Amino acid sequence: MRRTLAFAPLLLALLTLPVSAQAPRLDSWKIVGPGGGGTMIAPTISPHDSRLVVEHCDMTGGYITHDNGESWRMFNLRIGFNGFAFDPSNKDVIYAANSALWRSEDRGKSWSMLFPDPQKNTVEHQVGDHSDIYLSTDDAAYPGAGEFTAIAVDPHDSKRLFVAFTKSRSTSAVYGSTDRGASWKELAAIPGSALLLTLDKGDLIAVAGKAAYRIGSDGKAAALGQLQSNISVAAAAHAGDAARLYATTVDGKVFLSENAGGKWSEVTPDLGLGTVQFHAISASDQHGEVAYVGFRSGEVGETRSNLYNGIAKTTDGGKSWKIVYKESTVPAKNLEGTWIEARAGVEHTESIFSDAPWSLGVAPTDPNVVYATDLFRTYRSLDGGKQWKEVNSRHVAGDAWTTRGLDVTTSYGVQFDPFDSKHIYVPTTDIGLFQSRDGGSSWQSSTVGVPERWRNTTYWLAFDPKVKGLVWGAFSGVHDLPRPKMWRGRSTERYHGGVGVSTDGGLHWTVSNQGMPQTAVTHILMDPDSPVGNRVLYATGFGKGVFKSSDNGKTWALKNDGITEAHPFAWRLTQAKEGTLYLVIARESERRDAPASQDGALYRSTDKAEHWTRMNMPAGVSGPTTVSVDPRDSKRLYLTAWGRVGPIVDTDGGVYVSTNGGRSWKALFTDSQHVYDLTIDASNPDVLYITGFDEAAYRSTDRGAHWTQINGYNFKWGHRVTPDANDPSMIYINTYGGGVWHGPVDGGKPQQDDLTPIPVAH
Repeated sequence: MRRTLAFAPLLLALLTLPVSAQAPRLDSWKIVGPGGGGTMIAPTISPHDSRLVVEHCDMTGGYITHDNGESWRMFNLRIGFNGFAFDPSNKDVIYAANSALWRSEDRGKSWSMLFPDPQKNTVEHQVGDHSDIYLSTDDAAYPGAGEFTAIAVDPHDSKRLFVAFTKSRSTSAVYGSTDRGASWKELAAIPGSALLLTLDKGDLIAVAGKAAYRIGSDGKAAALGQLQSNISVAAAAHAGDAARLYATTVDGKVFLSENAGGKWSEVTPDLGLGTVQFHAISASDQHGEVAYVGFRSGEVGETRSNLYNGIAKTTDGGKSWKIVYKESTVPAKNLEGTWIEARAGVEHTESIFSDAPWSLGVAPTDPNVVYATDLFRTYRSLDGGKQWKEVNSRHVAGDAWTTRGLDVTTSYGVQFDPFDSKHIYVPTTDIGLFQSRDGGSSWQSSTVGVPERWRNTTYWLAFDPKVKGLVWGAFSGVHDLPRPKMWRGRSTERYHGGVGVSTDGGLHWTVSNQGMPQTAVTHILMDPDSPVGNRVLYATGFGKGVFKSSDNGKTWALKNDGITEAHPFAWRLTQAKEGTLYLVIARESERRDAPASQDGALYRSTDKAEHWTRMNMPAGVSGPTTVSVDPRDSKRLYLTAWGRVGPIVDTDGGVYVSTNGGRSWKALFTDSQHVYDLTIDASNPDVLYITGFDEAAYRSTDRGAHWTQINGYNFKWGHRVTPDANDPSMIYINTYGGGVWHGPVDGGKPQQDDLTPIPVAH
């Protein structure tokens, strides 16, 4: 069925949204998109105000709401999170854990590094394909490479802080501070990665591996009652000073200890759903008899529609359990959903929403307030599980949605309809293609007709500027290319995807890949000089090479003559004004000791892809990502590159320029070693933009001679900057997991940053 949007009602609906609903930020940026779309983790609720919640995602972002999830603000602390803790005595103080321990003194507006001490020559190092962070420091107490995994604050003396630091999954070191983090002392080492720290009668309790450990004031760790299987998730509640522990194990069972881990009793719910696996669990700290647990694969029949995921609740300390949320191939009846469930219903892809809870969080002071997260959503109940509401997206009208500020999407570009610049497209991972018909205010899913095995990711679109509504799409069942993790355990020969075509602006798609085998198509390009009706198109098949069509995309032929790789990781194409094609082959490995055969490559074709010639790359460069051509001078080429892994910093990445068509290269910018793309402003080619995986985006107004970091933008992993076709003073920034950012070309006036920065090694 054709879907249309009423433009005036859409605009009215958006204008009448309360200010709190429009994803408020503290700077000049806003996040645009449908909201949600990725894995959200560890909702943690303030003991002072249950409307205040923090959580994080699996793509490095943190999120905070002050209004029960009606709106969220993203914040970023250089790398991903492992958890949060509120100061039980001070409503303004929140702690966050990653490679460092951070503290906010203003309810999450700003953050300062606490441990290691940033004043003791603490330096950030960005290393590896994902630009992972490790810290070097002269703070002798800091244990080195690894991560903080758990935090506890003494409820009777908030100067007493405890953290667990895991260097490997085999051992955790537990540290304590008696002066609010000014100094630290190692207390004990325990086996396994610490999942939970809590207090019991003045002693510290740590949960790791198969047991809980009591760590006394003397620093000695004593193992308490032990389970037969490793604990997967643990939660604590208190009656006075005494701790009660709930836990799920890796074999899907539920246990309770009423004496802080000294003795465990199995309380696995019998839900009448056959063999059920339990994972996420949380309890109300001041109402320890109330807990919620997530379950997977409850079965009441042999068909897929009888396979259930959901949440069960106990109000009597695990003696009995009641299902409060249950869904299968249709959403739960007591859920107020969003585009996620609606899209699944239209496209018959229930797997996009039917997932067991990844995390649960219960308010410490109100057992009726509970949040759940999974691979696509955050949803919450304010009435003890009777009714649930998804809080990542807000309905606008029809099938159009907008974000509440909780965005966890990876996208590859912002593309504009050549007939209507207010008609915007965002090719996206996991949730496919989205489009907006109102300049980015609201968004609708646009993958109807795309084969289910291709629908995960849309990498790029090619528009016919002479035929309204005609667009070709690059589709793939494999996301996150060209990250090497995507083929380490899976051959590119097994990738599914192809080219689709739409004649109604992307509302409906049909397959258009005759002659092209199944492949992850990562880019598609139309030759603007080819005849209307018989357009020449080029597409990259990752692991296959370059395909060409001369009949509007109906049939395709492989064009790899001159390409020497047996299974070329064809990634991006660029066409110069006179027709020369440039091809980027992604590298197979980022390792410094990788053989040259695994390096990426550049190729050029001057005869419409019939033959390819390998080009020189700058010395040392192995990871090319894009080639951009100056529209005024086709011999001026810009190359972006990913660095090689180094022991202290990565090297040979950045931005390079050639003024002689690629015969020789010169480095333009190497402070960022993980540059994903370079954008030339078509209205003024002297203006360049770059972004990548180093928590920044940059702008140059003199063809790359000088660069200025763009204020405000600080998401860890960036993909591409796109000038706003509707406002030359604005840009979009696509990210790898943080949605689409929209803001001023220079980021606007400097505002209070999320964090107090530390030096970065270059």
